Amino acid sequence: MSELLVYGSYGYTGALVAEQAVAEGIDPILAGRSREAVEEQAAALDCRERVFTTENSATVADYLEGVDVVLNCAGPFVHTAEPFVEACLTTGTHYLDITGEWQVFRDIAEHDDRATESGVMLLPGVGFDVVPSDCLAAHLHDRLPSATELSLALGGLGGTSRGTAKTMVENIGEDGVVRRDGDLVRVPTAHDDRQIPFSYGDRTAMAIPWGDVVTAYHSTGIPNVTVYSETHPKTVDRLRRFRRLLPLLSTAPAQKLLKWLVDRRVDGPDEQRLDQGSGELWGEATDGEDRVVSRLRTPNPYALTRDTALLTARRALDGDAPAGFQTPSTAYGADLVLEMSGVERTDVGGV
Repeated sequence: MSELLVYGSYGYTGALVAEQAVAEGIDPILAGRSREAVEEQAAALDCRERVFTTENSATVADYLEGVDVVLNCAGPFVHTAEPFVEACLTTGTHYLDITGEWQVFRDIAEHDDRATESGVMLLPGVGFDVVPSDCLAAHLHDRLPSATELSLALGGLGGTSRGTAKTMVENIGEDGVVRRDGDLVRVPTAHDDRQIPFSYGDRTAMAIPWGDVVTAYHSTGIPNVTVYSETHPKTVDRLRRFRRLLPLLSTAPAQKLLKWLVDRRVDGPDEQRLDQGSGELWGEATDGEDRVVSRLRTPNPYALTRDTALLTARRALDGDAPAGFQTPSTAYGADLVLEMSGVERTDVGGV
């Protein structure tokens, strides 16, 4: 039987994944750096456990003995992904994670040749970041293969986990990023905004450094990609007025304070919001003459992450794991997200 190791299994999203995996009859190995948290969770779920840090790939490789698939749920992934990828390439283990950090996608993509030669699948972003957006991008490209510009927008999202909040804190002083003529280009925070016609009405959305600036280009070849997120107009205005001060929040004292506040005040969506919440993605592709538009309605992003992470992990465990750097749609097709309960895709405009 193929073995799945879930790292960061006791975090908010990791715990959702671990509990659902057990409910579905998977016997995962639970892992993380906190012995107390891992052992307590493993005892509660009657699972095996491994306790280790990700400080270097050699240490990680030692703990991947007998493991066929790693699902990394421990963010910020800019710290954990690279050691895992190196270890997985050494041990022949397929690597999955739930990152949304564009830098992580960029860096993992650089291992494509080694992964292909080793027969290892490297598939970051198997959660809400970036399964629905990547599948929507691929669908839009299928509708308009000549597209040269892709815009994606996220709307109606609610609630944030502690891990996601800490990733946001670490990136708070960073510029934005877009894809232009095939290249990643750094841009000022809140450099662009536009009105997005979501199903629930027009809303202001601000350009953000989402993972699709890497993955959508890999999936579709569309050379110009911008990702937006629904944001109150006053927030956009404040970010523009004070963005020169944002780097101050990247200093060690500021980071320590902000992460302390996250630990005290952020828990993640409660059970009701997890079960009843929803999200929406809007996408537009154009070649300068023709234009196609589609929307994707999803369950709560964390519920979707739990389900898509386990779906892709099951496929990898079953041997359906194309070698090399993959995105959700290059590995499993543009309709992958439609296999999830509560997901609806609608084409609302086009040639």
